[in-house]
Amino acid sequence: MYEELKKVIDNSDNIVFFGGAGVSTESDIPDFRSSNGIFNAQKNITYSPETVVSHSFFMRNPEFFYQFYKDKMIYENARPNNAHKALAKLEQIGKLKAIITQNIDGLHQMAGSKNVLELHGTIHKNYCMKCNKNFDLDYIIKSENIPHCDVCGGIVRPDVVLYEESLDSDVLSESLHYISNADVLIIGGTSLIVYPAASLVNYFRGSKLVLINKSSTSQDSNADIVINDSIGKVLGDIVLL
Repeated sequence: MYEELKKVIDNSDNIVFFGGAGVSTESDIPDFRSSNGIFNAQKNITYSPETVVSHSFFMRNPEFFYQFYKDKMIYENARPNNAHKALAKLEQIGKLKAIITQNIDGLHQMAGSKNVLELHGTIHKNYCMKCNKNFDLDYIIKSENIPHCDVCGGIVRPDVVLYEESLDSDVLSESLHYISNADVLIIGGTSLIVYPAASLVNYFRGSKLVLINKSSTSQDSNADIVINDSIGKVLGDIVLL
C-alpha cells in the first residue's frame, strides 16, 4: 500500500488533505474520543467536556470554561510531527493545494503550510466580544481567570467553533471548492464521525480517495487506498525519506 500511495502522490499535482485529531496526537495533543482522549479522561469533573465546550456553557460560565480550555485544549509546547512536515513539503513542491483540518492547534502553519482551512477555528486567534479587538494566544495564556479586553473590558473569547455554533460559511465554501476539484483526496487522522465536517468528503469527485487512520472509518469501502497506521509514519516514510 505504501508503494501504491507513493505512486499516487508522485503522479498528481492536485492533492487535497483532510485531517483530524489523529494528525496531532503524535505531537502529544490528545484527541477527543479515543480511550485516552479528552472526553473519556474527564469523567469525574462537574460537567462533561461536551457541555463545557458548548456556546451556552461558555456564555453562562466563562470562568469554568477557561479553566478547562487552558488546561485541556491549549498545548503551547506542541511542535509539528512528520505528518505536518510532510504535508508542508508537498505544498512547497506544488503537489498539495490545500489542507482542510478539524484541528485548532495551528501546527500545520508552524510546519510551514500556507493554505490551511481551519474548519473549527484556531486557538491562535481571539477577539473581544464587545469591540472585536483581536488578541493572540499569549494574551489568553497570561490572563488570570477570564480574559478581558484591555480597551473596553469585554470578555475575550477564542476564535474556535464551540458546540451549538455553526462552521464559518466562507471556510466551509472554500473547503468544498478544493475537495470537489481535487484529483486526489487524502483523509488522515480522523474517524469521520464529527459532522458537518465529515460530510465534506462526499463532495469528492476525483480519481483517488486515500484513507490513512489507525482505525476503520465509514468511508473505507469507498476508498482506493486504505492504510491503518499512524499518519505521521505513513507520510513521513513516503514524503520525507
